[in-house]
Amino acid sequence: MTSHSDSKRSKADTLRDEGALNPAPGKVQDPKFHSSDFFDPYDAVQVRYEMLRRVSIDKLSITEASEEYGVSRPTYYQAKASFETAGIAGLVPSKRGPRGPHKLDDDVLTFLRTHLVPGAPIRARELAKLIRRDLDIDIHPRSIERALKKTQ
Repeated sequence: MTSHSDSKRSKADTLRDEGALNPAPGKVQDPKFHSSDFFDPYDAVQVRYEMLRRVSIDKLSITEASEEYGVSRPTYYQAKASFETAGIAGLVPSKRGPRGPHKLDDDVLTFLRTHLVPGAPIRARELAKLIRRDLDIDIHPRSIERALKKTQ
């Protein structure tokens, strides 16, 4: 359910939070993106979809479409492949960075479990220091708490 404060957020804020804000809306040259309330040059998904449609339906060349929508040709081909694989959802830019606790592999979790005292509270800061000292890995204490909570 959407909260009252969420209803006052701008579309640009939502696009930014979802990773779908076009980083270069000024490069979009298609006139309909500048003369219509429906077409939004800030919406990366809409821009990419329209670019693909222009090539597929209107028979615009890939070079012309790339220039008109302010993207490189490799970006066009990537968008086309993503669209063919996943439809419109494939045009949503993927979030960058690690997916999950990449430092907390099985070896680190085993190490953590051997240093837990049954019935005692988890002392994540102390465990982080042990990991740094013994395994030479920096892990935030909150990440340790989350990982151990998942394994319980």
